[in-house]
Amino acid sequence: MKLRKVTAASAVVFALALTATACGGDDSGDSNSSSGGGDKIKIGIKYDQPGLGLKTPDGSFTGFDVDVATYVAKELGYEPGQIEWVETKSADRENALSRGDVKFIAATYSITDERKEKVDFAGPYLLAHQDLLVKKGSDISEATDLNDKKLCSVTGSTSAQNVKKDFAPDAQLTERGGYSECLSALQSGAVDALTTDDSILAGYAAQDQYKGKFELAGLKLSNENYGIGVKKGDTETVNKINDALEKMVSDKSWDKAVEANFGPAEYKNEPAPQIGNIVK
Repeated sequence: MKLRKVTAASAVVFALALTATACGGDDSGDSNSSSGGGDKIKIGIKYDQPGLGLKTPDGSFTGFDVDVATYVAKELGYEPGQIEWVETKSADRENALSRGDVKFIAATYSITDERKEKVDFAGPYLLAHQDLLVKKGSDISEATDLNDKKLCSVTGSTSAQNVKKDFAPDAQLTERGGYSECLSALQSGAVDALTTDDSILAGYAAQDQYKGKFELAGLKLSNENYGIGVKKGDTETVNKINDALEKMVSDKSWDKAVEANFGPAEYKNEPAPQIGNIVK
């Protein structure tokens, strides 16, 4: 086979193309990189959880998970402008990590033995408790009151299954695609209660349009240790994230994030858990 001669002009074009690529001319970035530079990082969050992970009408993102993820990303070498937020619903979190859609997930991701078989976790960074959200003045005050009543939770969440298994086997379970859908069903009377973590429920109850309409039952039905999900086997990233979380707690940025996001809801949070203590 004959080799084509490379002209001087084409050599210059080729060299320029290489230079542009090396300087980060491709804005798509590399979500699998563990350091910043000119790359972007893709981080999975929820889009519909006030106080935790919420996409606002102007396209910005707010919440405790967002603040934690932003802090971690900075410690990994990424500025806020290099973050690409990716919506990861409960049922798709493991798949998003295994496919490499995101570098890590901070989306009220409770650490469980079943999930640890599919992904690795850094953290935990928050201890929440499963609770019930009901209409103000509801006669539901205990989990057992849910027998023969309609209970809503999100597809892929463990919350409703916990209630049926441990407290109310005769509860009528309704699963929706997102918590906002469950909230609408609760408001309309289509369901009698919404169950998930108290941190999530507090965020919804504190929204202006819902103030005074809903209340937390005040139950601690389970311990939910929120971890940051990482692709299975990526120990290096897990260790770096744990280092970042430890720094966030020690420099009081964690406390500031808790107050900023949960303070308005008068949520009584637990102290910061021990980072790296992945509970069973």
